[in-house]
Amino acid sequence: MRFDLEIMQGWIDSNSHVLDLGCGDGELLYFLKHQKNVSGIGIEIDETKFNNCISRGLSVIEHNLDLGLGNFADNSFDTVVLSQTLQAVHHPEKVLAETLRVGKQCIVAFPNFGYWRCRWYLGTKGQMPVSEFMPYSWYDTPNIHFCTIRDFENLCTELNIRILDRVVTTPTARLQGLASHWSNLFGATAIYHLSR
Repeated sequence: MRFDLEIMQGWIDSNSHVLDLGCGDGELLYFLKHQKNVSGIGIEIDETKFNNCISRGLSVIEHNLDLGLGNFADNSFDTVVLSQTLQAVHHPEKVLAETLRVGKQCIVAFPNFGYWRCRWYLGTKGQMPVSEFMPYSWYDTPNIHFCTIRDFENLCTELNIRILDRVVTTPTARLQGLASHWSNLFGATAIYHLSR
C-alpha cells in the first residue's frame, strides 16, 4: 500500500461509512473493506480504473467531481477521502466544501508544489518539474491546480475548515526532520485530516 494510504487508513474507523473521491483502482477501499469492515463507495472518472474497482468487487460510481456531489445528502459519510485528487479538479475549493458537506470528516492528500526539488527544477531548468512521483510533462499532467502546503492551509482558513491532523512526507527519512520544521519547503506530499 502507498505510504499516504497507510496514514489515511489509520484515521478511518472500523465499521464506518467512507466515500473515496477519485478512488483510482480502489486500493484504499479494498483494504478498508477487508481489514476494517468499512462500507465504502468510490467515485472515479477514468474508465480503466473504474473497471479495476468493479473487478475487485467494490462499489464505484463513474462521475466527474466538478459536477458536484448533489446525489449525496449532508453527513452521509463518516469520512470522505480525496487522495491525489484535489489538484486535478477544476474547482478545488467547491469540491472541498462539498466533501465536508457530505462527510463528517475529510482526508486530503496532495503533492506539495512548494517542495524544494520542484522549486530547484523550475529555477535551474526553467521547465515544469518531472519526477518519479509526478512523471508527467506539463501538457499531459492530470494536475490542473498546483498548490503548496501554505496555499492549502490558507484555503482551509478561508473556508472555516478545522485541521485535525497533518502529516508531511518526504522521499527519504533523512529529510523528515527538516520537513517537520519547514514543511512547505521540505514536504513532498501533505496529508490532512479535516472537519468543519
